Amino acid sequence: MRILGIESSCDETAAAVVEDGRTVLSNVVASQIEEHRLYGGVVPEIASRRHAEAISGVVKEALEQAHTTLADTDGIAVTHAPGLIGALLVGVSFAKGLAIATGKPLVPVHHLRSHIAANYLAHPDLKPPFLCLVVSGGHSHIVRVDDYTQFAVIGRTRDDAAGECYDKAARAMGMPYPGGVALDRLAAQGNPQTYALPRPHVEGSRYDFSFSGLKTAVINRLHNAEQKGESVNKADLCASFQHTVTDLLVTNTLLAANDLGMDTIVLAGGVSANSGLRAGMTAACAQAGYRLFAPPLSLCGDNGAMVAAQGYYEWLAGHTAGADLNAVASLPITES
Repeated sequence: MRILGIESSCDETAAAVVEDGRTVLSNVVASQIEEHRLYGGVVPEIASRRHAEAISGVVKEALEQAHTTLADTDGIAVTHAPGLIGALLVGVSFAKGLAIATGKPLVPVHHLRSHIAANYLAHPDLKPPFLCLVVSGGHSHIVRVDDYTQFAVIGRTRDDAAGECYDKAARAMGMPYPGGVALDRLAAQGNPQTYALPRPHVEGSRYDFSFSGLKTAVINRLHNAEQKGESVNKADLCASFQHTVTDLLVTNTLLAANDLGMDTIVLAGGVSANSGLRAGMTAACAQAGYRLFAPPLSLCGDNGAMVAAQGYYEWLAGHTAGADLNAVASLPITES
């Protein structure tokens, strides 16, 4: 079964064709990073306009690279939530048009579910149940994946997402957008033990995260040093920051895995590309005896292949939609 997947939730216009939820036949991404870098972050109005300009060509290229046609596909999957509402509407509207014109099933896909599904494309032996740490610019969740379309949120951030915290800390240090990538790169040159940073915890919750205080601590350290005329070793500060975020993410995830009796841990989302997190989680899982899966770097960011992969399992579960499908800016992963 071949599924065409369409993704437009933020600043990547993407489309892909995936066979049986596991085999990538094509995966095309048109990125807007260079344009948004001028503004230090994603500008929603610009993102929506660029999606509208790119989506037809991206879908056409995805079909051509897969050596297939719309008539040969079995369904059209599209990210409908969560994300920037204007950006989502472009993908949803385009997918609805294709579905109406071809008579193919329209499959709505939750963005976080699709990030988890990116792992199915790289790891043929990965099957639910497992515990997944989903970390991105807008989300930080510990999710129990009971089946391909059945999820339970075990822990989540109470304020900033880990990726958002990375970007804001990087911006405070004068790094270009996307800051998380630049911070990760500079952290490799620093000493993670140089600066003592807070490790916030959420009272009454064993698995939830809180990152806003950590972000504020970095900003305050920079401001205090500037006011006193002192220098800050940015490589050391980046390394200390990354070490702290990694420790928080890894500790809570392994605690949840132990409490729930899970033996398999999965990473997903844009921040799963972070070298510190991947190394920290790999070491911790090896020591504790957990199996660890993570997507290749090429599938960590937003892409159409992950949408098509999850769309396959949503279609098998009977989760299809009609012409009344709408985009939704915020939606729990437990709701399709």
